[in-house]
Amino acid sequence: MNLERGHTFSFSPDGEDFLLDGEPFQIRSGEMHPARIPREYWQHRIRMAKAMGMNCIALYIMWNYHETRPGVFDFHSGNRDIEAFIRLCQSEGMWVLLRPGPYVCAEWDLGGLPSYLLSDPNVQLRTDSATDARYMAAVARYIEELIPRIKPLLIHHGGPILMIQIENEFGSYASNPAYLEELRQLWLKGCVTGPFYTEDGLPQLERNRTTVAGGAIALSNGDVAQITTVRREFPAVPAMAGEVYPGWLTHWGEPGFAGINYDLSQTLIAFMQSKRSFNLYVIHGGTSFGFYAGANVDGSGNYQPDITSYDYSAPISEQGVATPKFMKYRDIIGGYLPAPLPDIPDAIATLECTDIDALMPTLYASIWDNLPTALPREQSIEPQSFESYGQAFGFVLYRKQLQDFTNGVLDISNVHDYATVFVDEHYAGGVSRTRIPREYAQPLHVMHRAPLALPLTLPEHQSNPGGPVSLEIFVEGLGRVNFGPALVDRKGLLEPVRMKIADGPFSTLKGWEVFLLPMDETFIVNLKGSCSNPLKPGLFFKASLVLDEVGDTWLDMSNWTKGVVWVNGHNLGRYWNIGPQRRLYCPAPWLVRGENEVLIFDLHQIKAMPVELADTLN
Repeated sequence: MNLERGHTFSFSPDGEDFLLDGEPFQIRSGEMHPARIPREYWQHRIRMAKAMGMNCIALYIMWNYHETRPGVFDFHSGNRDIEAFIRLCQSEGMWVLLRPGPYVCAEWDLGGLPSYLLSDPNVQLRTDSATDARYMAAVARYIEELIPRIKPLLIHHGGPILMIQIENEFGSYASNPAYLEELRQLWLKGCVTGPFYTEDGLPQLERNRTTVAGGAIALSNGDVAQITTVRREFPAVPAMAGEVYPGWLTHWGEPGFAGINYDLSQTLIAFMQSKRSFNLYVIHGGTSFGFYAGANVDGSGNYQPDITSYDYSAPISEQGVATPKFMKYRDIIGGYLPAPLPDIPDAIATLECTDIDALMPTLYASIWDNLPTALPREQSIEPQSFESYGQAFGFVLYRKQLQDFTNGVLDISNVHDYATVFVDEHYAGGVSRTRIPREYAQPLHVMHRAPLALPLTLPEHQSNPGGPVSLEIFVEGLGRVNFGPALVDRKGLLEPVRMKIADGPFSTLKGWEVFLLPMDETFIVNLKGSCSNPLKPGLFFKASLVLDEVGDTWLDMSNWTKGVVWVNGHNLGRYWNIGPQRRLYCPAPWLVRGENEVLIFDLHQIKAMPVELADTLN
């Protein structure tokens, strides 16, 4: 396929077909997200999709990955260069479906919306300017930043972008035609005239009529029968299956990885026989590195954070391997095409893990010896959310002196999302917003939202029984909810902390010291190797991985409890012993020949344990 200047993309007058250069065109798209793939692997993953029979790549742009602070954008560093990814698609002969949001879902923190929006206690997300002008002003700034980057890449300017999606699955959130039209007008104002399209599940589309003027319609979990239904109800524009699921997302604490047994064979046969357009969500998932994995809330209100891996049981694995699904689907799709498919790219090399001894980390530092200056007390008469302090991710420590303490019960039931509690250097237990299987929660005395009984007897080194003690609540923010009505999901202590001493009533604790611990690149670079109390959980451990050659690998964290891993300063993401994920993917480009630094922060362990290397996710 030659994607040179001069192509056109449009819709047939009767709305039946997508047209490329005036001829009916079947979009065979595979979705992948540049933010979840090391830049060095972009080309490999695009070529893998092409080898499975795709002619198009769909991609989300995660707004919060590019604007981390209001007005401060990054479209250049690491894997953030969206323009380069799209040009790479074009150089590989692939068209592009662009899904820039502003909301994307994607099992990504806050569905891609920047967390700084939540610093406004009255914010309303995903709504028009008449309802919340501040939200739409931020959206306008984002789209205005995108337009000069995207416009040259549109098909009528010689680029590979066929269509731009307006918002995402809005019918699952609300019905507000003014909002969708306002988004469309922002693009038009920048002389980006489409073509546009929307994405929704069929029931939501039928209920809320969430389309835009002249825009095509894509269906979540769509198939040929649903496309036929949409063609009857919306005959003026073409329809496609915009998200066809070859796998599914997985939450922490679930019994296994989701979507393993999905088989799309019959669905793909129907698409190919009918020549209907489709997008596989996802053909390759990659990894939600760092703190970007999102979360859901189920029908009973239970908070469900997503695992770090976005393998998704997709045809192309987290590491880029052609799975059995890939081979089956390639054979199906290729059987309907006139020309042979390109060869499958060579697999990415993995480390020979059997030749490498298990890493044995050693104690390096304590978070308690790396606290920044506390915020002024007047900012925290009562604890506030991360967002109110201007912090997006990581941890916050809330500290207060208690007078005349003997024992008590602490109520922090509205913690978002996981807290470890200390009374004068002594770990007293934890509180989790997530339901944790009993076999993991009980040994750590971690409660699910319930009030936490503080120790009746303080440690022997307590020098003044019955006197003042220090209460410390160390809070981890997990992924923000990325789907549904509970989207406004702030982190930290969201309600006043209450406590009762002995048999007395609950009273509110006021006057807190607050320490912001984003665990970002700057914090990790400046971490001091100091630990004055190795018995107090909240410790960093370090190991050296010496390599003659580099290759992809996984760090098996089965012997650890809950925390984060960095390799040479790159945040691999979260681990948690409740599973099902126990291995973290480390791509070869983040390793070097010679010595590599592995840094582990664990919320609970005070004893280092071995870390095995592995060559698969599970």
